Amino acid sequence: MKRIDKVRKVIGFIEDNLTEKLELDEIAEEVHYSKYHLHRVFSDTVGLTIHDYIKRRQLTEAAKLLVFSDRPIIDIALMAGYKSQQAFTTIFTDMYKMPPNKYRENERFYPLQMRFRFEGSYAMLSERKEIPWDITFADEEDISCWMELVRLVVDGFPYLCEDEYIGVLKQKIEAKEALILKDGNTAVGILLFSSETGSIDFMGSHPLYRKKGIPRAFLHKVMGELMKGKEISITTYREGDRADTGQRKQIQGLGFAEAELLVEYGYPTQRFILPQEENNNGQ
Repeated sequence: MKRIDKVRKVIGFIEDNLTEKLELDEIAEEVHYSKYHLHRVFSDTVGLTIHDYIKRRQLTEAAKLLVFSDRPIIDIALMAGYKSQQAFTTIFTDMYKMPPNKYRENERFYPLQMRFRFEGSYAMLSERKEIPWDITFADEEDISCWMELVRLVVDGFPYLCEDEYIGVLKQKIEAKEALILKDGNTAVGILLFSSETGSIDFMGSHPLYRKKGIPRAFLHKVMGELMKGKEISITTYREGDRADTGQRKQIQGLGFAEAELLVEYGYPTQRFILPQEENNNGQ
């Protein structure tokens, strides 16, 4: 797929130059594309603009240095492409909900954005006819491809620690509370839920399949078969959170309504509830 090959090339250039101030014109010239065409293709494929991808990747690498090195914050700010420590502190606080010095004191790294990697065959994308989704319970053999997808969609899940997440995933697999949708050996949709509480604890779709209706297919599965009659809830970013790359809008598009404000793992979030009439319609 030529589109994916183009994006791979762009990502490679960005990753090789994360400590530089990167502009769209420069990237377009390097990969020999029109900047307008490049902007559209990248956004359609990754789900983020090139500017947002670069900013989130640079801040992630800066966060890693804050936790795992003793470099001065001003040096880290300059390496992340900011002209001053104040400018860096402002955007870092907006995205991580704490200033860099506090983040360093906590000694707990989590990424805003991992490097995008497109390594599957994606056979379903080439199918012209609509294919019924085969959503199944995940097993331990799926953990590897599951985590590959988690790394692609980590932007939607603040404070995600891989080791802790894998521990929870194994428990959910054993409890039959982990659903997966695969295209060959590639996970293109994943969902963790709680039968007891009716909560959806994690839901992610592969960026290339964003327009294929996977979240709604998962929702129909849990509403119609696994959590009939239960109040279904999910949490996501609060309104106006600059770290939100579209998760809140997606959840509202699925019919969820705003509920109470929460703080989870020190991060401000909001709970959403699926109205009973929506739930009934899905059964």
